[in-house]
Amino acid sequence: MASEDTKSNKRTRSEDEESSSDDDMGPQLPSAEGPKKKRRKLPYEKLYISALPASTRYSKSLMHKEQLAFVTMTPLTDFLITSSVDGVVKFWKKVADGIEFVKEFKAHTGEIISVSVSSDGRSFATAGVDKTITIFDVVTFDLLTMLSLEFTPKCVCWVHKRGASIPLLAVSDEVNHNIRIYDGRGDNQDPFHTITGLHRSVVSLMAFNDAYDCVISADENGMLEYWRPGTYEKPDNVFEYKSSTNLFEFKKAKTTPTSLAISPSGSQFVTFSFPDRKVRVFDFPTGKLYRTYDESLQTIEDMQQAGTGLQKFEDVEFGRRLATEREIESPSLRNKVSVIFDETGHFIIYGSMFGTKVLNTYTNRVVKVFGKDENFRPLSLAIYQGQPQKKGITTVAMAASNNPLLQESEVRDPILFITGVGKVRFYMFTNDEEISKSERDVQNEKPTSSNARKVVEAKTAETGTAAIIHTTYGDIHVRLFPDAAPKAVENFVTHSRQGYYNNTIFHRVIRKFMIQCGDPLGDGTGGESIWGREFEDEFSTLKHDKPYTLSMANAGPNTNGSQFFITTEKTPWLDNKHTIFGRAIQGLDVIHKIENTRVYKEKPEEDIKILNIEVM
Repeated sequence: MASEDTKSNKRTRSEDEESSSDDDMGPQLPSAEGPKKKRRKLPYEKLYISALPASTRYSKSLMHKEQLAFVTMTPLTDFLITSSVDGVVKFWKKVADGIEFVKEFKAHTGEIISVSVSSDGRSFATAGVDKTITIFDVVTFDLLTMLSLEFTPKCVCWVHKRGASIPLLAVSDEVNHNIRIYDGRGDNQDPFHTITGLHRSVVSLMAFNDAYDCVISADENGMLEYWRPGTYEKPDNVFEYKSSTNLFEFKKAKTTPTSLAISPSGSQFVTFSFPDRKVRVFDFPTGKLYRTYDESLQTIEDMQQAGTGLQKFEDVEFGRRLATEREIESPSLRNKVSVIFDETGHFIIYGSMFGTKVLNTYTNRVVKVFGKDENFRPLSLAIYQGQPQKKGITTVAMAASNNPLLQESEVRDPILFITGVGKVRFYMFTNDEEISKSERDVQNEKPTSSNARKVVEAKTAETGTAAIIHTTYGDIHVRLFPDAAPKAVENFVTHSRQGYYNNTIFHRVIRKFMIQCGDPLGDGTGGESIWGREFEDEFSTLKHDKPYTLSMANAGPNTNGSQFFITTEKTPWLDNKHTIFGRAIQGLDVIHKIENTRVYKEKPEEDIKILNIEVM
């Protein structure tokens, strides 16, 4: 017995000696495994999270008339640009507290397919199914020009560095693998370079990395390519051989990236792909895969059954959300799904069945979920994080301190903008946590029922009561008189909607008299009506008794075609000779600027163009 105790003591001592070599002192719980690995911790993570909106419920939503397609936050210039499926683009300016509506454009006659903002935040472009590219100056929130294409565009991307003298716009083709490079100033309708041999199928995505002066493009077969504007070859500051990268990942998985974003530093890029529904984070210079996150429906179903998801739903609610997830795979929605980085590049933000996830790619943990209790499935995202007032002075360590003076100088107003499946609204998540559900959905558009909308659309297709003539000198707003001149108004409205007047010039300008345009030939001899023949005059009680009168040009009685003019003085001798169908009510300074331009034989020495005419 004693000998057994002695053996027992000896055994205990040897175990103690073994355990004494371990760093952790004191009694240990029995474990078959070794000590647990310590979780990776991102320094200053709390500080980075505090730079995100505080409220997980949206505090405000604003409307378009039709479903939202894209939301874009411009870097450096701080504009929010929203686009809807009916071709409408709205500009909103970030102000001290929230955003403020600035301007609305009817950019396309059909759906907007793709949008892009330049890395300097000064240029914005939209591509439409109507075979046009519309280019905007962000700072002046003005429509600069429209490019009329002979093909339907698939994707647009600004590919010039910040501070470049000439903005460059890359446009891919919906039916072949070509990428065309255009002068972003719109001076030339033709591309100055075409990339033909880079891809073997349609290029569906492009993103420009300003830090590396490099474009990454993806085609529908899942192939990714790097190229530099100017040389159109792979730059020398990235990987040497593509075989050493993971860029074949999509081709191997037989999946196609539908969203691509570059991190703020340019060191990483993130993608979302269908049909595998995976989020992939890559190192940009090496092309190596850094992280993969599985958002597939099978994984979501397994987690729901196991109860390991972010949230467990009732069966009926889960079925409803799953149906919406399947809807996103349709061609009309999949290109609107987006994944973005926050300002630090440590977090990626993307929509899911559970809301909008903020995922720390360093620790692989979801740090925040926006809108998990809201009634919409997130699609397109944009974020503003309100940079400190004294830029470049404060270090991360200083910002993490409790210095009240520093904190006051760094007051932020972060906003996350989100669109939803089938929604005509975009939703704003802010720091405001005192939310009134009855007041947060702003009715900034007149609500119309679907039947009423069809009636209104049918009526305005024939008439229209106002229009904006977008010119290279600025905008001219006109009121139309369909009751006084129904045929002239119908002709003008239909031509305008069909893009007939796009890029035509003011071919005849006479000071103290009028400015004339509407001839596609540009010399006063061309143009025809929408009926393909001349149509009759429509004289009424309206007179040329004041300037800014909008009238049809003709070559004699009942010879109206497409040309029209705006007077700059009273012109009573034109009464009962030219049909009056409108009057200019805004942009009168633009009319006089055109009137006073230098001319040779009544034709301006420098072309003054109508970019397009937007009918209200």
